[in-house]
Amino acid sequence: MPSQQHELIIDMFRARPDMIPPLLAALGWQLPEFDKIENLSGDLPILAPTEYHADSVAVLHAAAGPVLAVVVEVQLRPDPDKRWSWPVYVAALRARWKCPTVLLVLCPDDRTSRWAAKPIDFGYGHPYARLVPLVLDPSSVPVVTDLETANTLPELAVLSAASHHTHPDNSKVFAAALAALETFDKDRADLYYDFILTRLPQAARSVWETLMTATLRNYEYQSDFARRYFAQGKQRGEAEGHKKGEAEGEVRALLTVLEARGITVSDEVRDRITECTDIELLTQWVRSAVTVASAEELFEE
Repeated sequence: MPSQQHELIIDMFRARPDMIPPLLAALGWQLPEFDKIENLSGDLPILAPTEYHADSVAVLHAAAGPVLAVVVEVQLRPDPDKRWSWPVYVAALRARWKCPTVLLVLCPDDRTSRWAAKPIDFGYGHPYARLVPLVLDPSSVPVVTDLETANTLPELAVLSAASHHTHPDNSKVFAAALAALETFDKDRADLYYDFILTRLPQAARSVWETLMTATLRNYEYQSDFARRYFAQGKQRGEAEGHKKGEAEGEVRALLTVLEARGITVSDEVRDRITECTDIELLTQWVRSAVTVASAEELFEE
């Protein structure tokens, strides 16, 4: 049975097929000229007793018609059966749209990526006909650190944050993801916050959690892991102190967000921030820090 993480990533592609071209480009794929991209049903009817359902399907269109069809498969672990069904997906989609067709497989780790990248031989012809999947592992996901991309392709920013926790600018990656999540409704944003958190190792979680808890209040975690992790952090916070400690935490969070976004903080602004003890005002500044163009804008009415 598909996991929640599997279904969540599929939903990203169904909701935002526009992020498929930059992912293909990240793999060095030469894209044809196209005007739009269309998301399709993953159902691939063929003359066979078995029904085939791809995770996600998209077609790139130019003025003259379709120029490239893409089968997107999310593969969290090796599955030998997929090496029999993937060629069917590609062949059925190619016959349906009569254009070049590729298979894009997203994998969360090196082991699954190496397995998925192996060419699939059909066992006939001289040489054998073969399908070579295009495999996207976390290192191949584009690094998103700018707000323009985060707002235009927010799902890509979410994948970037989940994939690049070891990047030198990981705080900027996380800040871009936070800005992207502002574009979703609450339910979807909650799921994506959770998704990123559960994909991070302990060291990276502290950076993400600092930004996350500073910009969200009354957030309800969807996974048992996230609820447990947040409860532990909350207990630590309660043990550390009261209002003063809370204010200091908000100050650290605010400066972290500004630094992550590469925004210069003058001595005057820093003094005003560090001297503030109004929790509600600090929280408001932290929320604004995700989108402001300069630190001074925090203080504008």
